[in-house]
Amino acid sequence: MSTLKVPAVAPSHRDDAMQIYRAFKGIGCDAAAIINIIAHRDATQRSLIEQEYESTYGHELRKRFSSELTGHLKKAVLLWMHEPGERDAFILKKALKGAVKDQKAVTEIVCSRTPSQIGQLKRAYFSNVGSNLEDDIEAELSGEHKKLLLAFLTTSRYEGPEYDKTLVEEDAKALNKAARKFGLAGKTFIQIFSDRSRAHLCAVSDIYKTMFKKTLEKAIRDETHKNFEYALKTILRCAESPPRFYAKALRKAMKGIGTADTDLIRIVVTRAEVDMHYIKAEYRKKYGKTLNDAVYSDTSGHYRTFLLALLGNNN
Repeated sequence: MSTLKVPAVAPSHRDDAMQIYRAFKGIGCDAAAIINIIAHRDATQRSLIEQEYESTYGHELRKRFSSELTGHLKKAVLLWMHEPGERDAFILKKALKGAVKDQKAVTEIVCSRTPSQIGQLKRAYFSNVGSNLEDDIEAELSGEHKKLLLAFLTTSRYEGPEYDKTLVEEDAKALNKAARKFGLAGKTFIQIFSDRSRAHLCAVSDIYKTMFKKTLEKAIRDETHKNFEYALKTILRCAESPPRFYAKALRKAMKGIGTADTDLIRIVVTRAEVDMHYIKAEYRKKYGKTLNDAVYSDTSGHYRTFLLALLGNNN
């Protein structure tokens, strides 16, 4: 459920484009005016504003944002302006081909998406980047982490709630056996985690704990490391509860000294129109404070204003 607050009767995209144009006039730009419009328009409305701005003023709106805005606000607004389908492709392109690879972002985007979303993602990546996502992951990543992501991207998985109880028990036993044999864990984890549905993995996690008196996540921690470990945990946690996964990721982004702003921006922007309402509920339940309060404490200025606008009411 989205937290985006769109006016009941939104101004025409022509009026919005004109107000944004006026915000650019003079010395500096009126960032508050831009936020007041852009952070309260849905994907379709933002696209229409872009088209109107270019046809009326002869400039690409995103390029104007890039030249007028700065810092974290600039990053957040530019990411927000992407179509939802192309946004994931943009994040992956930058994470894979940028000056510094962001394997965490690649893992999060790929391993948190459903099979149907992955199909859309792969098509958007090819359309916007000009190469196959699988080919770029093959070229840029390595080891069991790469093998898992490639398997996850190319395997067709069932998306319904039903599962085979017998196969669930067999998978739990296979994972436990693999964890006790050197060199076998990776191959077995990749095969099961890339091939099984979310409902099936949840059932495996439950029965694993009953049968072997420890959690499947602990088995992952014990037998895998670094990016491969994070990918397996992401798949499992998103099978159990995507909002809980993202609440934990947001907490980690803001915990301790300094804020992982790139992670914070990516999660808030990509989930605001999807399930941020549920993420906020999980955050408050788990950490005893609202996500809005956490963001307010860890950000400042127009950047803070923009993120809080996407998050909606403080509840």
